[in-house]
This record gives sequence, structure tokens and C-alpha cells, in this order.
Amino acid sequence: MASQREVRNRIASFKNIQKITRAMEAVSAARLRRAEQRVTALRPYASALRRMTRQAARDAGAVAARVPLLTVREPEESVGILLVTADRGLAGAFNSQIIRAGVQLGAEVEGNRQSPVWFATGRRGVSSLTFRGRQLAGAYTGFTDRPAYADARRIASDLVTAYLDGAVDRVEIIYNGYVSPLTQRVTRETLLPVAAATIRAEDEGDGSGESGAAARDTPRRRVFPEYEPDPDKILRVLLPAYVEISVYRALLESTASEHGARMTAMRNASENAGELIENLALEMNRARQAEITQEILEVVAGAGSLV
Repeated sequence: MASQREVRNRIASFKNIQKITRAMEAVSAARLRRAEQRVTALRPYASALRRMTRQAARDAGAVAARVPLLTVREPEESVGILLVTADRGLAGAFNSQIIRAGVQLGAEVEGNRQSPVWFATGRRGVSSLTFRGRQLAGAYTGFTDRPAYADARRIASDLVTAYLDGAVDRVEIIYNGYVSPLTQRVTRETLLPVAAATIRAEDEGDGSGESGAAARDTPRRRVFPEYEPDPDKILRVLLPAYVEISVYRALLESTASEHGARMTAMRNASENAGELIENLALEMNRARQAEITQEILEVVAGAGSLV
């Protein structure tokens, strides 16, 4: 059994750890509230832009085939994979589940005799892919705590350039979609070509605030917009913005998910530290009782020898 001093030192060590984890939980909770506000404010705008782009592409008809970002290439020889991770750890499985999903997608791409082209945001994703021997076509770090639209524009510009130059024939993005502080959903979306892009179910509403079922049950009249200038010219402006806003939304969703995951992980760490402190306190009490009992036995034995 450990001595009282050893147990006391361990208790002090765990109390210091608990103070740190509680402070980190409080910081993450404050940052999470701001990140949630940014995600909530962006979602309607991103949904409206996506609907507008889809409608313009649909109304352009055969003209849309001349727009490069809408062209589906067959066969696909290379696939760009963008992993959205964080600069820091201590967030549970937040980073590892994205890296795991990306590695699985890369194996799937290679199994189809295609070449994966890797892009990553966040130091965790960049270092993990580098450690695994993957050569990165784009690495973006230093902004995952609070991404700006300029960061999304830089990433989107590199992805669009790689697609237009033929370096990739398709672009997939993997990130943690924010559901709640306790739940982050690994989300995979096709970003390019836009004609094959996958849209999240919540974007499929009509923008009036109705849910999907209510919107389907409500009869709507088809509106045919008139375009000035031509739809193909409008598409050439909308499509880069579409890619930028999609990347920006993924960054914001990932940031909110990161803070939620870290807050939950630090809360669990604080609770675990509290349990260890209680167990060590019991152990110290047993050690103290054992020492007292031993001293009493020694006194009794000494008194008996004098009789």
C-alpha cells in the first residue's frame, strides 16, 4: 500500500489537472456559443445560394454544358479529397474520425484505379497525412479556431484551379457536421463538379421556413425567372461563389463541432479526475487508519512487555 505522502501528492496532481480541464471546458463553451451563432447565420444564406445555383443551371439547359465547373468528366482518373480537421487536439475523436474516413475514402479511390489528391485543413490532418506518407497538394493551417471567409476563398480557389487544370476530376470534402455539443456527424460531400455535387437534406426546402414534408404538401406554382445577362454568364459568377460558400460552411460546421467535442471531452476528463480524487482520498484514509492501528499495536505490545 502506498504511503500517505505518495497518495497526497497524487491527489494534488489530479486536482491541478482538474483545474486545467475545467478551465478548458469553460473556454470551449464560450467559443462554442459564438461558433453556433455563425453557423446559424450562414446556413440560410448557403442554402439560398445553392438553390439559386441549381435553378440557374437547370434553366440554362444545354448552355450549362459549356460551363467547365458543371461538366462531369468520364472516366475519372484522379479524385481530390479535402479533410477538414483542427489545429489542436484534446477533442476526443473529433480529428481521428475525419482522418479515418479520409483514409477509407482514399483506399476506395485507389481500389477503383484512381489517384487520390490530398488536401487538408488543420495541423492535425496535415501532420497525420504526412506521417502516413501522403503527399499534400494543399495544406491550410492556423485558422481553425475562427475561420474567415478569406480562408474559404483561398481553399476554394486552389480546388477550382486544380479541377480546371485537370489535376483532379472530382473533389470530395469530409468534415464534422455540427448537430449538438454532444453529437458531431462525419459528413462527406461531393464539391466538384457542381453538377454532381451532393446537397444536405436540410438544403432541399423551398427557403420559406417550412419543413420538407410541409413544403411537399403545400401546392406551389412554378416561377420562371428571366435572366439578365444570359444564364451561362450568371453561372460563371455563381459557381465559384457556390464552391466558396460550401467550403466556408464546412469550416464553420467543423469549428462548432470542434468546440463542442472539446467541451464534452474536458467535462468527461474533469469528472474522471474527480472520481480518481475520491478513490485516492479513500486510499489515503485506509493508509492512515493502517498506520494508526500499527502504532496502537506497537504501544500495546510495548506496555505488555513491561508487565
